Amino acid sequence: MPSSPHRPQPTELTVHQASRLLEIGFDDGARFSIPFELMRVYSPSAEVQGHGPGQEVLQTGKREVGIDAIVPVGHYAVQPRFSDGHDTGIFSWDYLYRLGAEQQELWSRYEQRLQAAGLSRDAPMQPPAAGACGH
Repeated sequence: MPSSPHRPQPTELTVHQASRLLEIGFDDGARFSIPFELMRVYSPSAEVQGHGPGQEVLQTGKREVGIDAIVPVGHYAVQPRFSDGHDTGIFSWDYLYRLGAEQQELWSRYEQRLQAAGLSRDAPMQPPAAGACGH
């Protein structure tokens, strides 16, 4: 039976409140400083991601978001409680690795979505559309 590929495991996780960064180090030597805002706008929750392709909810007004608490979920993830009350996203180690490794591409994609919607990062969140999932 072939062995499964090694999935990087975190060796260190630090929440930096003042700079609003989650610093995470992995056992493959990778280290990332992930802005809370990036984590919040790409939260893996249904509230943000929707229930399928094309149902994503564009997040705005999250530049100043903080993390009030971060709770371990088993040995595979953490669940942050953001200062805006959002607490349903479970961030697996693989997902945090991806957020760190693909930061520039993800920021670019986010800015393109904002521009297409005629919004800025600091615009207040719009109320959900009628019939939208309200998790």
